[in-house]
Amino acid sequence: MDITILSSFLPHTDADAALAFYRDALGFELRKDVGYNGLRWLTVGPPDQPGTSIVLHPPAVDPGITEEERRLIVEMMAKGTYGSILLATKDVDAVFEQLQAGDAVEIVQEPTDQPYGVRDCAVRDPAGNMVRIQQVS
Repeated sequence: MDITILSSFLPHTDADAALAFYRDALGFELRKDVGYNGLRWLTVGPPDQPGTSIVLHPPAVDPGITEEERRLIVEMMAKGTYGSILLATKDVDAVFEQLQAGDAVEIVQEPTDQPYGVRDCAVRDPAGNMVRIQQVS
């Protein structure tokens, strides 16, 4: 089979703040900005990987979700326990320095050699999603 990852989804609570983080702090390009019923979906991705994207969507927009579930999802997002993504770079220390120099990034963990054999760091995006960045060869 020939299968690739096209898109992954993460919720956002503020489209402008999400765009500032993913575009301005991480260097992703904005590919789509779609509005519908007063809500915004943003599609972003690395400029050199046009076939891979992250879709940033309003939380709990599925019509089957109850108001109580919607509230719980937003609470979990604020704690950083709802959404996450793992990104990769060849130099996690350099990426971390750039992120730390910005003013829109919440640092969770500085670059660390993990006992399971990887070096990574962690930050949260403006919605609270965990963004781990792992060093790869």
